[in-house]
Amino acid sequence: MIIEQAGTYSLAGRSVKRLGYGAMQLAGPGVFGPPRDHGEALAVLRAAVEAGVDHIDTSDFYGPHVTNRLIREALFPYPDDLLIVTKIGARRGDDASWLPAFEPDDLARAVEDNLTNLGLEALDVVNLRLMFDVHGPAEGSLAAPLEAVADLQRQGLVRHIGLSNVTPTQFEEARRIAEIACVQNQYNLAHRDDDAFIDALAAEGVAYVPFFPLGGFSPLQSAALSDVAARLEATPMQVALAWLLQRSPNILLIPGTSSVAHLRENLAAASLTLPKDAVAELDAIGG
Repeated sequence: MIIEQAGTYSLAGRSVKRLGYGAMQLAGPGVFGPPRDHGEALAVLRAAVEAGVDHIDTSDFYGPHVTNRLIREALFPYPDDLLIVTKIGARRGDDASWLPAFEPDDLARAVEDNLTNLGLEALDVVNLRLMFDVHGPAEGSLAAPLEAVADLQRQGLVRHIGLSNVTPTQFEEARRIAEIACVQNQYNLAHRDDDAFIDALAAEGVAYVPFFPLGGFSPLQSAALSDVAARLEATPMQVALAWLLQRSPNILLIPGTSSVAHLRENLAAASLTLPKDAVAELDAIGG
């Protein structure tokens, strides 16, 4: 399988392929409501697993409830090697807004919703998404919500805990409360605030899962990426994913799409090796 060329890394005590799949885009516009094409959404999930994907990222606040129900409809009973990672800490308003949901009751309800809609008795990995700032990490103590998630772990409802939208300071605070399996933050060629954080996590053997692999690009940055992609006869997304794979061995990718054809394009990035001159050009985008 092509995605095996990307290698593997440890997540929640299991070896997973470094190219996974993010289910967010299966929901409707704005990650709200049902998919545009229900049948295609199911086909994407099945095609991902058939292609060797063993790490799917989701949340019950995608839709809400939409992506988890699609995953269950498409893949249940789940393959033994499939790791499903979900997240809690937010809820959706009736106007599709993203709202914090940090209280213990909110977190317990979110875990229960994920369990119900995925058809599981325990969640493999739950990322606590911090919402001090919706648009990016912001300082603030995560002790209270993380203690609540750790309690759910002690109850056997959650096997492993991760963090999303967090700072290095919050990660260090979290480690004093629970073992942290992974960090999920925004990171890509153009948005590289976490460079030092990624290296520190790699030294500790902690997986880093970047989201928005093409988010935050200016037209100039996008043009530079497109130039490299054209030269390598690849798509800009493939090049961006290949750069992330070569950036650090602890990076696990979860590119999302609602198209089977686009899914296959993304997974083909596993076979793309970037030459040194291309890497230098791409590195300069974030400079």
